[in-house]
Amino acid sequence: MKIMDIFGVGGSFTEYYAMDFNDDVVLMGHDGSCHPAVAEGKIKVRLLQVYHGKVCNGLLVEMSGKQGAVTLLSIVETVDGKLLFLVAEAESISGPISEIGNTNSSYGFSIVIRTFVEQWNSHGPAHHCAIGTGHIVSKIIKLGQLLGVQTIQVC
Repeated sequence: MKIMDIFGVGGSFTEYYAMDFNDDVVLMGHDGSCHPAVAEGKIKVRLLQVYHGKVCNGLLVEMSGKQGAVTLLSIVETVDGKLLFLVAEAESISGPISEIGNTNSSYGFSIVIRTFVEQWNSHGPAHHCAIGTGHIVSKIIKLGQLLGVQTIQVC
């Protein structure tokens, strides 16, 4: 998230939680704070009586991602203990979001989502990644070159 923030494109914590094979989109989001630069419209704070399936309540931040170009970044530890940058470019598209106190959006990729998920996961990332606005893979590749970190672009 900090890398995305330094590049001036936001940097919110996210994970994919559902796939819509009919519309060929991945639904991504996460509970907790969000970077305002990634938000589409007003950021809301929602009081939930059931806090993500647990018997308790609490305030959560809810927003939809800004529509348009986005970049995903995951920092992956390889089997030999090195780091690599895993990146993908996508489009945040309009669509309904669940009012569950999360940041969440629908994302379309230049490849079908089944292929995206298979290729992304083949590199062994954690299920969380950072998302920022704009297509900035070229900047992340240059950063990787400066730091001696391999960068793999899925799409």
